[in-house]
Amino acid sequence: MTTIQPLTGPPPTAAAHPTPPRNRPDPAAGQAPGSPARRLLGRLTSADRRVLRLYLLTRLGLWLVAYCSTWLNPAGADGKSPTSWLSRWQQWDWEHYRHIAEYGYVAPFPGIHPSSDNRVAFFPGFPLTLRAVHAVIADWTVAGLLISFVSGAVAVVALARIAGLGRADGDPAGRRAVAFLLLSPAAVFLAAGYTESLFLAFALPAWLSARNRDWPLAGLLAAAATSVRVTGLFLAAAITVEFVSVYREERRQGLAVGRFGGEAGRRLGREVVAPGALLWCALPALPAAAYTLYLHAVTGDWMAWKHAQERGWYRDFHTPAEAFRHTWENAFGHRQSTGYAVEFQWELAAMAVGVVLLAVLLLRRRWAEAVYIALNLWALGTSYWYLSIPRATLLWWPLWTGLAHWSLRRGWVKEAYVGVVAPLAVVLALTFTSGRWTG
Repeated sequence: MTTIQPLTGPPPTAAAHPTPPRNRPDPAAGQAPGSPARRLLGRLTSADRRVLRLYLLTRLGLWLVAYCSTWLNPAGADGKSPTSWLSRWQQWDWEHYRHIAEYGYVAPFPGIHPSSDNRVAFFPGFPLTLRAVHAVIADWTVAGLLISFVSGAVAVVALARIAGLGRADGDPAGRRAVAFLLLSPAAVFLAAGYTESLFLAFALPAWLSARNRDWPLAGLLAAAATSVRVTGLFLAAAITVEFVSVYREERRQGLAVGRFGGEAGRRLGREVVAPGALLWCALPALPAAAYTLYLHAVTGDWMAWKHAQERGWYRDFHTPAEAFRHTWENAFGHRQSTGYAVEFQWELAAMAVGVVLLAVLLLRRRWAEAVYIALNLWALGTSYWYLSIPRATLLWWPLWTGLAHWSLRRGWVKEAYVGVVAPLAVVLALTFTSGRWTG
């Protein structure tokens, strides 16, 4: 089995490597005096910087789309005054996060009837972060956008490093994975004050830590991801499967060495990945358990989160066949306005992508990633109808790394993606920022 080297460690000797390895940071950069920001930048590789440059350019592009939408959807009866740029980001779930950050889960929302109050459906990680940033930045919307902007930068660097693990062409693979993510149809949610960027800022480094066999760090980061979205529990399941796979393989190799390597080999067979490290994989369950206990304390309902999901978004259990039928009928059965119907069509397309991705992962025996995608598809595909699957694709890192690796083998993949898929990102960004995402 190929051992994956950690991203940090002692620098190579000058004799072995006359020049620093490509895409490695300068070993002395992190030790140079200066501000924390300067030291942080010193730890970034040249590949990281290229990825961040791409990230910044795509952010500028999305902000320009939002600016255009202020003129395409003007304010006032005369239609001659553009709307506020910040108002373009004050849409749908953002209002829930802001209200939770401002009023908490118990105090009444101004103007919202208690029967329509489903705020407990949202995990507390993002609202808590928003409240903390708001202590420094007075405007709630700016604070939310800043959280997503900084979190997205962390996420794309981690994604690029995941895509490049164990590959000689790691730099191109990483940049392509990031480009495919940032140009994906639902990419506008990475820029908005939503949970996707913050979740990825924890989840992707968690997976990277698991691949580097740093189980304590993987567990801690996955726990932070779970505080943001329930999807963190699916990530924890994937990390657990990865741990078991590594343990079994290294145990097998250690025992094989022990048969021929004397006492040292037998000791290796006993000292591979410690089974006790599995406890770190269970750490992400704690935020979910703590939130459940809190909701029971304030509502008296152990299933308050689930019941809010059912009331607000029809996320009660239905068989996959029922969920597909209901979605199909609303997409093509002329039951909805065209705006809502096309949204259901997006849901069907995203589910199809997920099913194909899962099949590929299973065929390649990528068990951990397959578990993560399978749990996502099961949770999203067993409601009354499909809902929020295009947004969920942003969290499917195997999709973006897989597309990157495929495009390096088949040049037409990148051309097809940029020519056919990427333009849809502009359509959906305009749909979101103009206030027409749901119909």
